[in-house]
Amino acid sequence: MSRPQEPHKPFLSFGNPFRAILPKGSSYLSPKLLALLNDFEESLAERLKKLKPADKEDVLHLSWMIMATKSLCEIHSDIKSLIMALELPVCDWEDKWIDLYFSDSVKLLDICIAFSSEISRLKHGHLYLQCVLHHVNNASSNHFVRACSSLDGWSKHIGSKNPRLDNCFCVMDCLSQTLDLPKIKNSSKGMVLMRAMYGVKVITLFVCSIFATAFSGSSNKLMDLQVPDTCLWATAFTKVQTFVNTEIRSIYSNGKMTVLKELYTVDMGAKKVLPFVRDGAESVGCEGLKKAALVLEKSAKEFSRELDLLAKVIDGFFQIVLTGRDTLLFNLKTDSNIFDQVPHKNNIKNQVVR
Repeated sequence: MSRPQEPHKPFLSFGNPFRAILPKGSSYLSPKLLALLNDFEESLAERLKKLKPADKEDVLHLSWMIMATKSLCEIHSDIKSLIMALELPVCDWEDKWIDLYFSDSVKLLDICIAFSSEISRLKHGHLYLQCVLHHVNNASSNHFVRACSSLDGWSKHIGSKNPRLDNCFCVMDCLSQTLDLPKIKNSSKGMVLMRAMYGVKVITLFVCSIFATAFSGSSNKLMDLQVPDTCLWATAFTKVQTFVNTEIRSIYSNGKMTVLKELYTVDMGAKKVLPFVRDGAESVGCEGLKKAALVLEKSAKEFSRELDLLAKVIDGFFQIVLTGRDTLLFNLKTDSNIFDQVPHKNNIKNQVVR
């Protein structure tokens, strides 16, 4: 069953990747298959339209990231529904489709793990802020010294690097290099499947690129993906990607913020508290300290709440991807002729680097 694959071409090279998928356009498909593909792609277009932020800076808000992750969950559920509607049993899948699915899914799991790791790191920083507020509320010289120490600890913790984010960028680069799909022969259902999986992959990579940019505090590796205009969702994708990427780069280049918007707000609150706790006893009973502490407490609480929500939806996305892998593995296992030829490396426990 194993066949040599053609070497992948860089995705950002000019050309239409569907030349190798749909011979002379989608007219090759039956009316039923064409309807399934059109419905799927039109649904992608509608979901993309909803990803466009209402405000220019909303894309770097945790609330937008939560919404975008929920949208990814829906899109990945849609592809499962399409596979069922195609009535294409796994025993009819070509080995290269299976390899592509397993390769992409394990990379997505790695990305989810990296994002969850960063969220956990940010939540750990919240403990420093709780210590700051505790010492400030005690309003004594000794407590102000401890509050200052906790603020310093928070600043160092937030400014530290997460090596898993660097790995995340490498994984996304690998995904982008496989967007030029392999040739599909003698399977109209396979053409629909590969084209639909391509759309899901592009949108997922687009969203993950924004997340990685927001978490890392740098727009240097923000991706600009090009898609063929033969996709019904191409126009919607181009519009939202252009809007989002342009605004992100503008925000970073203007120095308005170098981190997540909510984290930036917390940082501003901490900087308002810092002068008071450095003054020590002279700040006891100061009205300005009370106001600054309230601002910090409110922003830190909201930041922690939204981090919890984001962690929950990312875990949900992780489970959807993992369930899809498990389902395919189970179906392969029921056909021993196919399962015996699936490399053991496809086992999730051996692939995902935690």
